Order: sequence, then structure tokens, then C-alpha cells
Amino acid sequence: MTAHTHHEPTFWRSRTGIALLMFLGLAVTLLAAEHWAHLAGYLPLLVLLLCPLMHLFMHGGHGHGGHDQTGPKKE
Repeated sequence: MTAHTHHEPTFWRSRTGIALLMFLGLAVTLLAAEHWAHLAGYLPLLVLLLCPLMHLFMHGGHGHGGHDQTGPKKE
């Protein structure tokens, strides 16, 4: 049998952390609702900017990082 040790909860799982996360979520929601007219004008631009950012940061998952010829060839 393995002995289970009692771990103290991390900050984000404590009562204070959960209350802080809920407060921050409420604050962001209220700010977005209050300033939606300003944010909605930038939404198409943000979507267009998201495409190249996703390409830059997520392109490594396709196996294009190393172009060495020592590995087995993929058919």
C-alpha cells in the first residue's frame, strides 16, 4: 500500500483564491459589458491578427522544427 500524504491546497484552490478568481471574472465581465461599444469596433481586427499569431506560435506541432535527414522517412 502506498501512504497518502496530506497536501495543503494551493492558493488558487483555497477559499481566498477562489474568491479572487470569481471577483476578477465578475470585473472582466462588467468591464466588457460596459465598454462593448468600444471593443466591438476592434473585433474584426483582432480576428485578423489572431491568424498570423496562431500560425507563428502553433506551427511547431506539424514537425517542421527540425529538417534533419537522419530519422525515418514519412510516406
